[in-house]
Amino acid sequence: MDHRLVVGIAEALGWNGPERLGTGFARGSLSERDLPTRMLTPDRLLDLAMRRNLGNPQIRCFRDGQELHPGAYLNQGMGGAGLVNMRHLGKLLDEGVTMVLDRANVFDPTLEAVCRALQWWSGERVNVNIYLTTNAAGGFGLHWDDHDVLVVQLSGEKDWEVRGPSRSVPLHRDAVRNDIPGEETLWTGTVRPGDILHIPRGYWHMAGRDDRGSGHSLHMTFGFSTRTGTSWLSWLVDRSRENELFRRDLETPAASEQHQQLTEAALELVGSRTPADFLAAREHDVAPSRHVPFLETFGHPDSVVCVCEFRPRVLDLGETVEVLSSGKKLTFRSKALPALRLLLSGRPVHVNRAADSVGDEVHALAELLMRHEWCAPLTPELASGYSGLVADAAP
Repeated sequence: MDHRLVVGIAEALGWNGPERLGTGFARGSLSERDLPTRMLTPDRLLDLAMRRNLGNPQIRCFRDGQELHPGAYLNQGMGGAGLVNMRHLGKLLDEGVTMVLDRANVFDPTLEAVCRALQWWSGERVNVNIYLTTNAAGGFGLHWDDHDVLVVQLSGEKDWEVRGPSRSVPLHRDAVRNDIPGEETLWTGTVRPGDILHIPRGYWHMAGRDDRGSGHSLHMTFGFSTRTGTSWLSWLVDRSRENELFRRDLETPAASEQHQQLTEAALELVGSRTPADFLAAREHDVAPSRHVPFLETFGHPDSVVCVCEFRPRVLDLGETVEVLSSGKKLTFRSKALPALRLLLSGRPVHVNRAADSVGDEVHALAELLMRHEWCAPLTPELASGYSGLVADAAP
């Protein structure tokens, strides 16, 4: 699917695809100036926080780099527990704090759709965190993330400093600590609406409005999950349980014969399951995220959209078509191929209009794909996340 923000990010950074993700610091600016406000505004963020049952650490507030007690902005006690106390939150924001909303794509259809588009584009799991900083509130001190991030400034201004890494490709669980910031300053400056920063894993950075008066900054940070050699080895450990030899207790004291058997089995496992197999399984096995289920008792929806976390693999085998996604493989007759490509394009599909071009079987296929949770009804709320950002699928 061609999402305007995903296309805009690649153009701003001068990327032809996701291959440069994680390879070095980069910055640019969106050419379409309406995109930031289309994604999110401060008022929409506060409305979102008001209408959701949020708790800590889903929503957090910080002052001078220190996290405030949740009681300062969340209702306590029976009845309102988990709801944001908007009066208290408003007072904090008026004084100057940083409010963080983690995984906002779970709550907002616009952010859900763009995260899915980024996942299809990059082949990585993607979440988005939102940061609202008001007045002269300071940000977090120099720190590094254990994943690659794309920062999109939505409104207001914020001052940034980005340094190089002090340890090559550090991990959250690592052999040694990584506490000393890198000495090489790559960039310092102010980000404004539409500005993009790409900060790879391990690069030190900080941002804030310490020297500013009134005003605000709103930005979103897309985090891309890490896939490393240790991820592959962890996947192999899970696969090892298929072999009875690895499920047996270790002998005490360990016998050389058992060691030899385990070594041979381990080598065979490593040789038979490559990193490419792991990456393919990583995309194929993930289940779709939450969505509205298809219930025939409500009638058939006018429009549907593919909600697979990654782009489904559609294999044209001549007389049949195989589709792989979400841990499943479905086989269809070859004449279903045009309708399948339409329904699994990642773009909204109006089923009746599609039938005029690809045949009436698109109705049955849409129902089947919804029952397998590859597609979902395009509710007005979900449609709002695509409107003006992803064009409807054209038969």
